[in-house]
Amino acid sequence: MPPPLPHGVVDTTRVVIGGSAIWFLLFCGLLVSILAFDSGSWLLLWTCAAGWGLGLVGLAVMHWQRSAARRGSRGAQTGL
Repeated sequence: MPPPLPHGVVDTTRVVIGGSAIWFLLFCGLLVSILAFDSGSWLLLWTCAAGWGLGLVGLAVMHWQRSAARRGSRGAQTGL
């Protein structure tokens, strides 16, 4: 059995938080652009909102899996 990967390699929380923050900043920028300057795309605005929302859902699922692994649930992923 190979040795476990270092924590810095498998810690995806920082990546998901960073990605969600970028989607949120893009959403805010597009919202200002659309409302204040009447330029921009509503489709891009909702795409950014969906990216931000999916990032938050991903964080919730990661938290749920980690807590299940700590409790020792049989169906939980290990090595988180």
